[in-house]
Amino acid sequence: MNLALWITAGLLAAVALAGGISKTFVPREKLAAAHGGGWTGDAGDGFVRTLGVLELLAAAGLVLPAVTGIAPVLVPVTATAWVLLMIGAMITHGRRGERAFVALNLCYLALALVVAAGRFGPASF
Repeated sequence: MNLALWITAGLLAAVALAGGISKTFVPREKLAAAHGGGWTGDAGDGFVRTLGVLELLAAAGLVLPAVTGIAPVLVPVTATAWVLLMIGAMITHGRRGERAFVALNLCYLALALVVAAGRFGPASF
């Protein structure tokens, strides 16, 4: 169970890192032209960058507390925050009729729920 939770948290961290880097450092106009990034055309630069920074923090929060042993309770807290972020992403993509991205965000949400439940529950640190 512990190994499965590490792998799941690592995968989510990789997703968060990739999303965070793109939203933080890629110009919003370029993101808006990318597949699935059309929502950024309707959002402000500050909002997109804020989401990017939150995703970078999530990438760190899903792994670093457990690796360092400093406040490992932050791993399930971060996973819970990721669930909330994915709910927002699902609503945004749903309003735009992007069902494939809603399904993808639902998968990320499910993985985050597994990490949160596992780390708050039987496989806590």
